[in-house]
Amino acid sequence: MIVRISGEDQYRLDDADAQRLNELENSVVAIVEGGSEDGFADAFAAMLDYVRSHGTAVGDDEIETSDVILPPADISFEEAAMEFTGEGLIPD
Repeated sequence: MIVRISGEDQYRLDDADAQRLNELENSVVAIVEGGSEDGFADAFAAMLDYVRSHGTAVGDDEIETSDVILPPADISFEEAAMEFTGEGLIPD
């Protein structure tokens, strides 16, 4: 799975990591759908940190299509409300 973090890089994640990433995203979706900003920043940062720490950066000389594009690290809660809804960004 190729994951792009907007404004940063692309990362290659093993299929085994996709399930955990999906769980982290579901936490973000639940917070956003709950309408309370409490915990959003930490949950979203945990998701991005997971990609950065478990993924391998795709080289600048490689051209890969992203399977998932995550919003940038500085996304606001209001912006996230438009992105993280229903099924979320990561396909099951």
